[in-house]
Amino acid sequence: LHLFSFLDKNSRKNLAKTCHKLLEVFEDPLLWPLLNFHSPVELKKDNFLLGPALKYLSICWYSERVKVCNIEDWMKNSFQRDFCNRHENTVRDFLLQVCNRCPNLLSLTLSGCGHVTDDSILLLLRSCPKLRTLKLENCVRITDRSLQAVTLHGGALHTLHVDFCRNITQAGLQRVREQCPSVMLRAERSANMIPDSQPDKKLRLERASRKLVEL
Repeated sequence: LHLFSFLDKNSRKNLAKTCHKLLEVFEDPLLWPLLNFHSPVELKKDNFLLGPALKYLSICWYSERVKVCNIEDWMKNSFQRDFCNRHENTVRDFLLQVCNRCPNLLSLTLSGCGHVTDDSILLLLRSCPKLRTLKLENCVRITDRSLQAVTLHGGALHTLHVDFCRNITQAGLQRVREQCPSVMLRAERSANMIPDSQPDKKLRLERASRKLVEL
């Protein structure tokens, strides 16, 4: 186990193929308290083990392709939709496995995961009651519903980051500050960014504002 701990996921898998004894080491849950992924593709590989020993999980995608996922759905062209369809549910399905297998998770970091929704965060908070750190960065589908889930189910949370999440509002952040004063909250740029809004919604808002001005 000590020797395996120095190897990356691929090296561990390759070494496990050499004999049954090393395969047993690879499958030992104690080898997998920490998992780091750098793209959705890595989540589909069989070079790691998900289990109750997992405490620290990070999925950080910094590729230029993240920009495509961050485009509002109603603005995407057919090529962009096709690209997103290939991995739209990958992170969501993986987090569902985490909810089912990793009740002792202490820390989760998601960066550039443009298709992660509030439902995934809500389920995770319910399934992993020991979660102490939740860091969300550039997750464009995350809204105030996730913040509400934190106030209801994040009893063990000490740290919450929602950086560059454009659909987070100041009202949602204030609610967390009031109801969870012990949580270290950081929201860099989130509530100051322009939230998603389809053109017809914008027109309705503009008309409503004009009416208010006239009154």
